[in-house]
Amino acid sequence: MAGGTKTRSLKSPSTSSMPGSRYLITPATWRDLGALRTLEQICFPKDVWPIWDLIGVLTLPNMVRLKALAEREMVGFIAADCRLREGVAWIATVGVLPGYRRMGIGRALMEQCENEISLDVIRLCVRVSNQAAQEMYRVLGYGVKEIWAGYYQDGEDALVMEKIRRLERKGL
Repeated sequence: MAGGTKTRSLKSPSTSSMPGSRYLITPATWRDLGALRTLEQICFPKDVWPIWDLIGVLTLPNMVRLKALAEREMVGFIAADCRLREGVAWIATVGVLPGYRRMGIGRALMEQCENEISLDVIRLCVRVSNQAAQEMYRVLGYGVKEIWAGYYQDGEDALVMEKIRRLERKGL
């Protein structure tokens, strides 16, 4: 990305820039609960998570949780549940505030999150009506695995999308 650096390790936050926008991707913590709650309400008005789910996504073990900051404000968030016994990571949520979409933030969150996941299989659910998100996921290598009928609260179906990677493992 022009004008910035993009680091793949969370030992240091990654900074990315695009024309007219600078953002920082860094780990999220329980201290981000208020900002995350606001972001969820704006990004997912039909599917806002209850407060206990938000607390869980920010505190439970085996989770990757990242936020995108612009001018010190949370403008994006992603969380993945790494189910080690199943060998699958589920991206539980990814959202970017409307004014910051189409700037590469969602893609950067996805890529950084994927880099933090040590499992070969990554899955996510997306509304069948969310064509923009589906296209981003396809570009990132996800394909449709199945459809879950009536998955969302309003009865809309979900596409389950999956990406299978072959990670090199040291010592194997």
